[in-house]
Amino acid sequence: MADEQQETFLSHLVELRDRLIRILIAVGVVFVPLAFYARELYSLLAAPLLKKLPAGGQMIATDVVGVFLVPMKVSLMTAFLVVLPYVLYQVWAFVAPGLYAHEKKLAMPLVAASVILFFIGMAFAYFAFFPMVFGFMAQFAPEGVAWMTDIEKYFSFVLTMFLAFGVTFEVPIVVIVLVKIGLVDVIKLREWRPYVIVGAFVIGAIFTPPDVISQFMMAVPLWLLYELGIILASFIVKPAAEPAGQSDYSPPSDEEMNRELDRAEQQSRD
Repeated sequence: MADEQQETFLSHLVELRDRLIRILIAVGVVFVPLAFYARELYSLLAAPLLKKLPAGGQMIATDVVGVFLVPMKVSLMTAFLVVLPYVLYQVWAFVAPGLYAHEKKLAMPLVAASVILFFIGMAFAYFAFFPMVFGFMAQFAPEGVAWMTDIEKYFSFVLTMFLAFGVTFEVPIVVIVLVKIGLVDVIKLREWRPYVIVGAFVIGAIFTPPDVISQFMMAVPLWLLYELGIILASFIVKPAAEPAGQSDYSPPSDEEMNRELDRAEQQSRD
């Protein structure tokens, strides 16, 4: 018995290794051609900041090899995002054999929706959050101060915001899963609304720059996505249906039966 369990464990490790190798190969295959366009990819990533810099403003590189490594990191990030559906497929293929049929039916739509929401969160950060925040910073910079940033620090900031907003937009999926597995119900989630709103602003204060606009641009979507999750959960997770043929009828108690028998006996005597 122990030998069989050990063989099963080893077979799972071998399968996990094979799937990780496939993921690395896929990322490498996509990364190689993207590396030739590393400069253009970084320019695209830096566009929201470059548009808001004062006239003559530019970004700087304080590291000797930063002008090479940072664009390569951008290409690697782009390659991973391109193959993300394939990565999730490999993860799904690894865990699917251990799931029940109803779990598989639920998992596939949730995985697809989570990928879409993550990309929507990144798009929101790039097209809405960055222009708003960088424009505010440009207006707030004191006169005579050259507002420039290192390309490495900018990449770290952008990557952090992408992850923060991508995870933020996963809130509806988390809410649906919590309700579906029975950990909480919709009524309890509605009761938690005030705490969620406060928590959303706390999270916004932690993960965004220290200005009110940035905090609102993360906290408000987080709260609205929580409300969306509650609405979707109330439609997706239906209460258990009443069994067929069951009604509000309840059988009479023994005392009621005795009274009916006494009444029938008295009527027969009369």
